Amino acid sequence: MATRKRTPSVCIGIVYREHTEKAIQAAIEVTNWLRERKHKVYTLPDQKLIPNTSPLKTPQAWKKISLIVVLGGDGTYLRAASYIHGRKIPVIGFNMGSLGFLTNFSADQVFPTLEKTLLGEMELHPRILLEASIYKNQKKIKMFLALNDIVIERGSFSHLINIAIYSEKFFVSQVKADGLIIATPTGSTAYNLAAGGPLIYPDSKAIVMTPIAPHSLNSRPIIFPEDRTMSFKLEGKETRAHFIVDGQHKIEISSENEVVIEKSNQFHWVVRSPSHNFFHLLREKLKFGDRS
Repeated sequence: MATRKRTPSVCIGIVYREHTEKAIQAAIEVTNWLRERKHKVYTLPDQKLIPNTSPLKTPQAWKKISLIVVLGGDGTYLRAASYIHGRKIPVIGFNMGSLGFLTNFSADQVFPTLEKTLLGEMELHPRILLEASIYKNQKKIKMFLALNDIVIERGSFSHLINIAIYSEKFFVSQVKADGLIIATPTGSTAYNLAAGGPLIYPDSKAIVMTPIAPHSLNSRPIIFPEDRTMSFKLEGKETRAHFIVDGQHKIEISSENEVVIEKSNQFHWVVRSPSHNFFHLLREKLKFGDRS
């Protein structure tokens, strides 16, 4: 009789899609499966505690985590990424949502895929993160990391916004639009794509800036090298806008603020199959090249 190969005991965090019975049940089943293999399981913050897990609250607990398992859609995955905040913890996503571009593993393959991951048979791919800082009176008041994108948009405000754009302190352009998307290659398949921006291969060393419904036909997406620092200011004394990070965090900014965006020194680590193919994923999820 063949025996199952034992893997060292590790600590694993779980993020699941709340209010979705399928994801909740999967979280319970994955927990039981991991505990049977002597792994310690944690529930990530701001979720109902999964039975037989511990809450992941302290810095000491975070230091023990070797893997994050996401059970949900891309929104759930981005929520997990926001918790990690640049820590070198790989993330594996199982799709229990509608699109599942980030959570690209099938929900019905959870256990064999986890088995291969814990045996070291998967690959870890680094993805760049954006570091976005908000300044007021030349003082940094907030800083965020983004895996997908930073969006500056008018939101519920009725007027278009004028945004002055600078690269390494050199003036680039002033855009009058509903907003701007600054996206990583990972985020190029999300809001950026819907707004008419280009697809960028995940390993590319680039950042794309795409206007949202610009008021001029001359406003087009621009691709920058990843090492370029960009800054943005709202023009107009009473101008206000929303600043949104990966669709997870939203704050209001005004013409008194300056937004500075650059590539972070940290990376996001994603688990991928050795047979993973980006173009297959485009065809499967986005119907890329579909002529039907």
